[in-house]
Amino acid sequence: MGAPLWFVSIAALLAFSAADVLDDCQLVGGDKKSAGEQAVLAKLAPLKGKRFEAKTKEGSDDYKYSFVVCGRLSNDSKSTNEGLVQSKEGSTDTSVIGRINDTHIISGTDWILLIYGSGDKYDNHCNSEARKAMVMISCSKKTLRGDFTVVQEERNKSRECFYLFEMDSSLACPPEESHLSVGSILLIVFAVLVAVYIVGGFLYQRFVVGAKGMEQFPNITFWQELGNLMADGCDFVCRSRPRTSDTAYRGVGDDQLAEEPEERDDHLLPM
Repeated sequence: MGAPLWFVSIAALLAFSAADVLDDCQLVGGDKKSAGEQAVLAKLAPLKGKRFEAKTKEGSDDYKYSFVVCGRLSNDSKSTNEGLVQSKEGSTDTSVIGRINDTHIISGTDWILLIYGSGDKYDNHCNSEARKAMVMISCSKKTLRGDFTVVQEERNKSRECFYLFEMDSSLACPPEESHLSVGSILLIVFAVLVAVYIVGGFLYQRFVVGAKGMEQFPNITFWQELGNLMADGCDFVCRSRPRTSDTAYRGVGDDQLAEEPEERDDHLLPM
């Protein structure tokens, strides 16, 4: 026996409602979606579901704006995919500024513009068209999620009115490309070869030859002789004084030890 018709209808209605409630941004573009927009949207994945709030004052009224990146502000069954909502302080009145099922996204070198459309309609402005939220995400390498602020509400036109917000994030920054010069590559290769030579030679000398102490260093005799030659060359080239100098005191030579001629005093004797 089949299920009652009313039960089938309620189940279908619940399934339709569940499918109509989103948990992610839905890009607008018909059957074909832009690969570029999808790539930019994927860049915002670390901010997905993050909640931001900003406050502003208009006359004597205080307003609070609540924003979620590609997520709904309310998770109950009455949610209408609201992604950015305006609420008045001290009042229960709220207005949906934009919904995530009507998402547009544009990017530049160091910025991303996230647009939520299909908000609640204006009462007396912009020919009662639907509200639209535009969030400008600017590059800031110092923070993943900066402050969310209100820039302006443009509602003095007859159409295409919008709310403009801004925030900083490193996700809007271009990727940093690292290019190694030829000299850097050669230095890296040389350093690797030296490391392999020292480690491999040490292991060979220790475990194969059985050397101990300084003898474990590969080709220790060659490097010692090379060091001595380099020291001699530096000593020869860099010294400004002669290596030997005359002594301050003259040595006693054989000529100084010769017997002095005998002094005769015969001329003093009386004749």
